[in-house]
Amino acid sequence: MLHMETNLEFARVNDWFMIVMLWVLPAVALLLAGLAALMFSGNLPRFLRWRAGELSPTEEEPSISVLIPARNEAAGISDSVQAVLANTGVVLEVVVLDDDSSDSTAELVREIAQDDGRVRLLDGVTLPPGWNGKQHACCRLAEAAQFDLLLFLDADVRLKPTALQQLTRRKAQYADQGPAKGEPISLLSAFPNQETGSLFEKILIPMMHYILLCYLPFDRMRSRTDPGYAAGCGQIFVTDREAYQRSGTHAAIRTSRHDGLQLPRIYRQNGMLTDCVDGTGLANCRMYRGAGEVVRGLLKNAHEGIANWRLLMPFTVLLSGANVLPYVTLGYALVQYSDDNHGVAVWFAALTSFAAIILSHLPRWVAAWKLPQSPTGAFFHPLSIVLFLLLQWWAFFTHLCGKRVSWRGRDS
Repeated sequence: MLHMETNLEFARVNDWFMIVMLWVLPAVALLLAGLAALMFSGNLPRFLRWRAGELSPTEEEPSISVLIPARNEAAGISDSVQAVLANTGVVLEVVVLDDDSSDSTAELVREIAQDDGRVRLLDGVTLPPGWNGKQHACCRLAEAAQFDLLLFLDADVRLKPTALQQLTRRKAQYADQGPAKGEPISLLSAFPNQETGSLFEKILIPMMHYILLCYLPFDRMRSRTDPGYAAGCGQIFVTDREAYQRSGTHAAIRTSRHDGLQLPRIYRQNGMLTDCVDGTGLANCRMYRGAGEVVRGLLKNAHEGIANWRLLMPFTVLLSGANVLPYVTLGYALVQYSDDNHGVAVWFAALTSFAAIILSHLPRWVAAWKLPQSPTGAFFHPLSIVLFLLLQWWAFFTHLCGKRVSWRGRDS
């Protein structure tokens, strides 16, 4: 009797397991993949739209200070500065802060400054306690800027000749809807074309666009000043001195390594509007080189982004449910089919899972076409999700242990 009851209980559990695997989870996967694809389809045109000629010409050339923090950037600092100097349609200066470099960064900038009076070099100082190196450098650069329009630029970004003109025009626009209607754009960020070389770069670097376009509602971001809609790319930021001072400057995020998120947040906390746009046609950037730099780069500021107690579990569910779960349920359906179980549930699970897989890949393939990004990364999209989530959890536990990833020779 006991043996029969055990078998009956096992049969019930097995039935429930099959219901979950063949009906519930495939439907959940399709729903999550569909929601991400739907958000992407609405956000992508908004991200790209400003390219389409909505910017009206200005009557006079704006004046702008381009501010570049540089630490051991000898390999590319000359190209970066020369690309800025080649810009037309603006009056500009370039201020570079040599942040305690151990290479020839300072000497290379001095050589350019001798030939072009628009270039200045600031010498670095000992990093004060409690400051992140980049935030301290940006704060000093802003204090030294001659003009009221400020553009913070990473040293590995190469601007195109009309980038400054286009960015200043976009910065001069206002919100045209929602509670922030009529408010100026106080902080503008642009995402450069991300150049990728190694396989890890191709797989993981485009995740910045995937997260941004699949999970941030752009219509709300551009019509409200709520801090929860803060987003940006720390490689390019444009602001004006008055708004920058009102935000609290980089001093308000002095300990942060994630200015791409934290700088827009402090603007919004002070009631100001921020925006981010596609900068594919404005600049190129090779952010990291090789797997080691990609891993360290993603780990160094992950806890300020997703790898924290508030966001890590929801994003694990959203990302794995939309992009990994469909493969699990499809595999289970195929196993049931091979066992001669050809019922409606098996066909439902197989077709629903396959549809979810198509939808989950769609944003990456469209992004590879429109932005553009590597087709290799799009092909390995599920692997991208798995690696990205593993790194987020690694960063979460590392942060709990009080450890920080060293970056450019610093732990801060």
